[in-house]
Amino acid sequence: MTTPSLGTAAIADFNDTFAAVRREVAKVIVGHEQVVETILTAFFAGGHVLIEGVPGIGKTLIVRSLAEALNLSFSRIQFTVDLMPADITGTRVLNEGADGRRDFAFVPGPVFAHLLLADEINRATPKTQSALLEAMAEQQVTVAGTSYPLAPPFFVLATLNPIEMEGTYHLPEAQLDRFLFKVLLAYPSQAELERIIGSTTGADVPRIQPVLERERAAGRVEELKRVVRHVLVAPQIERYVAALVRLTVPAAARGDGDARGEDDVARYVAYGASPRGGQALLLGGKVRALLDGRAHVTVEDVDQVALAALRHRVVLNFAAEAAAVAPAQIIESVLAKARRMRA
Repeated sequence: MTTPSLGTAAIADFNDTFAAVRREVAKVIVGHEQVVETILTAFFAGGHVLIEGVPGIGKTLIVRSLAEALNLSFSRIQFTVDLMPADITGTRVLNEGADGRRDFAFVPGPVFAHLLLADEINRATPKTQSALLEAMAEQQVTVAGTSYPLAPPFFVLATLNPIEMEGTYHLPEAQLDRFLFKVLLAYPSQAELERIIGSTTGADVPRIQPVLERERAAGRVEELKRVVRHVLVAPQIERYVAALVRLTVPAAARGDGDARGEDDVARYVAYGASPRGGQALLLGGKVRALLDGRAHVTVEDVDQVALAALRHRVVLNFAAEAAAVAPAQIIESVLAKARRMRA
């Protein structure tokens, strides 16, 4: 089926909304411009984001500010080792009516929100983690055999704390794969830290003005997400994305004897990116194309989102850990090889 081409009005509308949300978030978020743009890219692409950073540098504020700018509901869950699945999804309680009759009623949990911050998701047990991941994958929760749909849009930003790792539960690779992007939140610079201290301790606190009307916010977001899906992708771009994903996989795992892209991949990669990595590259590339005023994806669009789309999908081995090799180095190496193959 042929995808209908986008008109300039639809592209301009997407750009205007994206820029307006970014401006409002920038009122309270000092620095982190690239991180905010990446999170917004994933949001309009219909995916979820995993963010890693030390405490106190704005993870919660970014998500709350995004919810306020879009006029959508926001919820936050602090993951702890004693958190139970019902604390996320909700549970059934026994109610007694005025006539004395008793029946069970479902009380929704905090997952029933448009934007959800899952703070320090690796501190909860795997059973509790999986309750959230079902909601991410299926946009519904199941309690006592009954499924309850989550109202769209549903966006999860989960955080990982890179310090204080004692008593945490590592997210399995199959669960990491459910996140469209992973971003790293760096510590603020000297100038940014000065701005943060000055802007948050005075009498005038910046306030975010909603970009969308409350009654139409959810529907407008869904419209913009459909615009992203209508961005055109040429066959050569699809081939490039497929080749890029396959280059992250060691030749032995590919099973085709093609050793192109080996080197660092052969030495340091245990498992490469899955097909979901290719989906993340294309969806992110579509948003980047719209932001550049185009209705078609280019190789440059794909390259711009490659690090966020693949860094959590490339599983390194012990040799990489011993050599202090990071996933970003592998992805940069793979991108360089993919460009040479195209030349």
